[in-house]
Order: sequence, then structure tokens, then C-alpha cells
Amino acid sequence: MVVDAAGNGGRDKSAGTNGYGSITAPGNDPYVITVGAMNTIDTLTRLDDKIASYSSKGPTVIDHVVKPDLVAPGNRILSLQDSGQYLAKTYPGNCVPKSVYTHTNGNASGYYFELSGTSMATPMVAGAAALMLQEDPTLTPDTVKARLMKTADKLPPIQTSATDPVSGVTYISENDIFTIGAGYLDVPAALASTDVATAAAVSPAAAPDGQGSLTLVLSNNALGSATVLWGSNAIWGTTVIWGTNAIWGTNAIWGTSGVMGANVLSGTSAIWGTSAIWGTSAIWGTSASVSSEAASIAINGEQ
Repeated sequence: MVVDAAGNGGRDKSAGTNGYGSITAPGNDPYVITVGAMNTIDTLTRLDDKIASYSSKGPTVIDHVVKPDLVAPGNRILSLQDSGQYLAKTYPGNCVPKSVYTHTNGNASGYYFELSGTSMATPMVAGAAALMLQEDPTLTPDTVKARLMKTADKLPPIQTSATDPVSGVTYISENDIFTIGAGYLDVPAALASTDVATAAAVSPAAAPDGQGSLTLVLSNNALGSATVLWGSNAIWGTTVIWGTNAIWGTNAIWGTSGVMGANVLSGTSAIWGTSAIWGTSAIWGTSASVSSEAASIAINGEQ
């Protein structure tokens, strides 16, 4: 069972795509479960949760696979730390205060640390898959992926905003199929599901129809049967795919000046062009800037 992070390139605007097409390898593999990050706003309720602006968006470069497959909490996640190692020494402010998990006050402990990113969201889904396999060891990876995606909460197609605490920049995100995938991880629902995948759980590709809309292209009726498990009303939900058979129309997430603008379907440097997003040079720019941005996201998260 392979679960992988989508990447943290969702804020990238260097190619004029607003972070679309920024899924990293191996999350671009159509067979794996690729996970994006949600921001829980540090509350117990899911009602105020929103997509993390840095969470990488699909489609994948060249083959246009619809990714991520689903999203899970990944912003300012608390987990175990290896006391005395690089992160704790370099970023002591991210060590979790004892008051967070005990009834006593005190300085930061050496047991827990806070980090952000899709790499923090991925273990959430891996843990859910482990629970499913513990409950039923006979489950195949295809069925695990299908159940996780089908039972995911179908988030409404709205815009959300998030602010970087360091730069103060506010980013706008859309709850579309290339940002949240099939929806928000729901562990109890996944454990309760009895659906069985009858074919390879290959994530579908998105294909432009030449008229400003996109359609889902399934490989050999992936996850399909007579009931078509991977149908618009099953995996994706009617509020995720906008339109009859299209992912969305011309008035949805991008218009004539956006990712599917006039230069996209016929251009050479956009998502649908002949040389994908970046052509001969990477969308990320220099490795130093990538490392700096990634470190800032991991350490500071967002608000």
C-alpha cells in the first residue's frame, strides 16, 4: 500500500498557473494514493477546516493525471521528536510546550514537535489504511484506495484564503478536483465501507474537450464494474465535478485568462502545452529558493 505526499508547491505562480501542475514525484504515479494537506485551524471541529495554500495541485505534468487523490490534516501537526537532533536545536520554538498535553505548565518538552506540509498529511492516510488492513487483512491496495476516496468528505466548491505568518501574504485557493481530489479523509466512513474494487485503482486523467471544459478519462474502466464505482456520484461527488460529464466549465475555477486560457490548449509553456509547465527549466527556480520556501512552510505553516 503506497501513500505519498502531493508536495508543497501550491503557492507557485512562476508559470502563471497559480500552483496547478505542481504535484511532485512519486505522487504523480496514477496507482499510488497521493495526499494533499488541510489546515484544521487548530480546532476540534472540521467545519472550519480548509485546504492549505501550499498543498500541491494537479493535474500531473505531461499525462494530466487527476491528483491529489484526497486530502488530510497537514498544517501545524504535532508528533514525536528525536530530542537533541537538528530540528529541535535549530527551531526550538516548534518544540511543544508541556501544557499542551499535561495539566502542568512548563517549558517546551523534548518529546513532541510541530511541523507542516503534505508530508505531515500523508501519515494520516497511511494510518487510516493501516486500520483498514488491521480490520480486514484481505483487502487489496486497490480496494483500500477506492474506499478512502469514495468515503472522503466531499467539500463544497468554494474559495478559501490562508495567510503566511512570516510574509503576511494571503493566498486564495479553490476546492476543485485538482486541489482536494476526492475530498477530505474520513476514517470511520472508510472503515465502515464494504465496496470492493474490481479493477486497478488508477487515478483518472483530465482531458480538455477543446471547448474550455475538462472530462475524466478512466483507464480500462478503472475501479469500475456494472455499477461503475469510480463514477461521478461515487468517488468524486456531484459537488466536486461541476457539469454533466465535465470537471468544470468555462466559468469555473479558471476562465480565459487562467490555467485553461487561450494560450493553454495551444501554447507550449502551459499545463496542456507540448512542453508542459516548465519546458526546459523547472517551475521551482533555483534549488536554494525551493529549500528556503519548503523550510518556511514546514516550520511556520500558515494561518
